This record gives sequence, C-alpha cells and structure tokens, in this order.
Amino acid sequence: MDNFKEIYTSKLTSIEEAVKLMKSDTDVIVAQCASEPQGCMSKFHLVKDQVHNVKVFSVLTLKPYDFYMKPEMKGHFELCSWFHAPGSREAIKNGAGTVTFVPNMLHRAATDRLKVRKPHLFFGTCTPPDDKGFVSLSLGITYEKEIIEAADFVVLEVNDQLPRTFGDTHLHVSDVDFFVENSQVPPTLPSPNPDEVAMQIGNNIAKLVEDGSTIQLGIGDIPNAAALSLRNKKDLGVHTEMLVDSMMELYEMGVINNTKKAYYKDKFVCTFAMGSEKLYKWLDNNPAVEFLRGKYVNDPCEVRKNSQMVSINTCIMVDFTGQVASESIGINQYSGTGGQTDTAVGAIEGFDGKGKSIIACRSTAKNGEVTTIVPTLPEGTAVTLHRSNTDYIVTEHGIARLTGLTIKERTEALIKIAHPDFREELKQKAQAMGYL
Repeated sequence: MDNFKEIYTSKLTSIEEAVKLMKSDTDVIVAQCASEPQGCMSKFHLVKDQVHNVKVFSVLTLKPYDFYMKPEMKGHFELCSWFHAPGSREAIKNGAGTVTFVPNMLHRAATDRLKVRKPHLFFGTCTPPDDKGFVSLSLGITYEKEIIEAADFVVLEVNDQLPRTFGDTHLHVSDVDFFVENSQVPPTLPSPNPDEVAMQIGNNIAKLVEDGSTIQLGIGDIPNAAALSLRNKKDLGVHTEMLVDSMMELYEMGVINNTKKAYYKDKFVCTFAMGSEKLYKWLDNNPAVEFLRGKYVNDPCEVRKNSQMVSINTCIMVDFTGQVASESIGINQYSGTGGQTDTAVGAIEGFDGKGKSIIACRSTAKNGEVTTIVPTLPEGTAVTLHRSNTDYIVTEHGIARLTGLTIKERTEALIKIAHPDFREELKQKAQAMGYL
C-alpha cells in the first residue's frame, strides 16, 4: 500500500481520546513488561465516571497506575493480573479491591481468556512505521498478536525510542485502528548484582550445563549468577521466554553462538525482552534474534525440539515430595506461574533425552530465619511445578536430582542440600511423617 502514510496519519489520535474507547462490562488487554503502553495506562482513570466493570488484563504491570491503585476505582476498573508485580501486590495489601489474579500457563494465557469472551480493546506499543508501512511490536509478542487479531479495537502507542525487532513482530498500519504518539525511554530492568550465596548457586547450576546446550534463563540475582558462571562454556544456544542482558553479554563473550541448536539454528528465540538500554540498542535491527508468539515459544511441545535443552528457573520453596512453589505463600499470591511449568516440562521431555529442568533457590529466607526446603507447603500455597515434573533442585549447598526417586529418596536428597542449621529439624519431621 503506497498510501500508508495517509492511512497512518488518518488514524492518529490523542491518548485522552483513545482511552474514551473503553466501554463498561468489557475486557481491555494491555501489552506486557517493556511493551507496556504507559502513556495510555496512566490516563485510564480519567474515564472512571463513564465506565463500570472494565477488566484490564496485564502481565507484570510496571507502574502503580491510578486506575487500580486508588480505592475509588473499585467497581469501575479491575486489574486482572496474569503475573503480579509490586504495584498489584501493594494494591491487594492495601485492600483496594481493584486487583485479582488469573491462574494460567503463560503460553495459554491469551488463548484461554479468548475462550471466555472477546476483548473490546487492546493497548500496546510499537515503533514508527517503516518505508513499507509496517510497525514493529518491538519488545514483546507473548500474547499481543492473538489479542490484536481478536479485539474489536486496537490502539498502539508509537514510541520512536523502541528497537525494531524481527520474527513475528511486524504489523501493517492498515491492521491498526488508532495510533497515539508517545516518545519515551522504554522501561528498563538493570541486571542485579548477585551476592555470594547467589554466586554459589550459580556455580552449582553451571555444573549441570554442558557445552552445546540450549538454555532458558530468567531474570533475578540467581539467574544472573548462573549466567556469570557460564562464562567458560562453549557453543550455547538460547530458546527462552524472556531475553535479558546476561544473554547478550554471553553472546558478546562468544559463549552463546546458537550454532549447535537443533531448532532455529543460529537464532536466539524469545517471546519478550526486558533489560537495559544497552540491550535494547543491541536488539535494534538485529537479525540474530527471533521474537515469536508465546504460544509457540513456551509450548512444551516446541521447547522439547531443542537439543540439550536446559530450563533454569527459581522458586520460593520445595517440599519433601518435590512440589515446587514459585508464586504464592499460602493464599497470598506473590507473582505468577509464568513460563516455569512450560519450559520445565518441555526440557525434561527433550527429543534427544538430554534435557534438564533446574529449579534453584536459596536454602533459607527471611535473613536465614526459615528454611526453603520444607516438609509440606503451607496451606493454600499454589503448586507451580508438579512433583512428577521436578528434575533438579539446586541450592548453595548442592544439587538434588529428584527424577525417578521415591519419596524417601527425595526427602533424603533434599535435606542434604538444605541449610545445615535446619537439617536435623527437617530429619526429625520427616521421620515423624513416616518419610524416613
């Protein structure tokens, strides 16, 4: 379409006008993480008096927006979170009554909601159109494309500071209903600085990663420590839900080259990215990185196609039977399932029989006051990874492989990697339970 500039210009509107598209009793879905349409979301509350029962679906909402933080928004807006962040946790703690959680596996989050009802509005972000009239959805398409294809109206916030990425990120201006322009530095997430305990855990993880492995690595001090510990590996590849700075750094060191991958050889595969400004500059027009839909990237059936697949995730606690809790403590929802189960199951079912799932955690929490290896999970705690799918558990005190072990063997293996201060107590509780 040679007239794409005219099409784009005709669809330009203000943020204030765009948010007026919201209607009562509908679903509004926003792009996640670094793709969050912050200009629009900061104005949602302005239409409070015109709407009621608007459900806003999001993953890791980055800012404490008025539409869900203020108690007077109750009945008008409800943040339906697929993965909690500090703002949503604070709103719940303060009793605002404006936040709820949506249980999900990340690769099915959007498609599961589409079975409930069609979304009225989608708000996302994109680059300015190129010379062919295509914008790039840039830093994430975990569920964005599916919602764009299903929504009644699509509003994209055009940000000229977003990187143009490759894969399934492109969309023609004719397929968008409205554009608003909002130039801002994309949300960043600096790499954490791992402490001594995190580095010991990272070193233990590195023992399990062989040269030529394909890795999935999350964000946080432990995954970052794991990345630092992989600096002496060779020929690693990446198939990951979230692409972060440590992967770029390992690529620049020559550790990651994607040449040994059996699936999408020579390419990084991810579904979204978040990190530093340096990462975003590196991603801009980088053909080595393929952004694909989450329903593919995180589908265990797709993950298993990778050679020597290693899934590396973290958790809050593990019980004697191998049940992994990564998202809640009792009934208190802290984060979400995310892609942990997706990638863990895909890895252990790897086509070549060499896949591994690694769940890492510190052996204690609350400044050493409590153990994270526990006899049973607290009542109401969500099980993120079923015990039948638990493979390796790693703490700073060692590695326990649970695959194929009996409950007694699992209990013994987990107590060995628990903090020494709690081992005797754990042993006594296991004996009282009949596990030892």
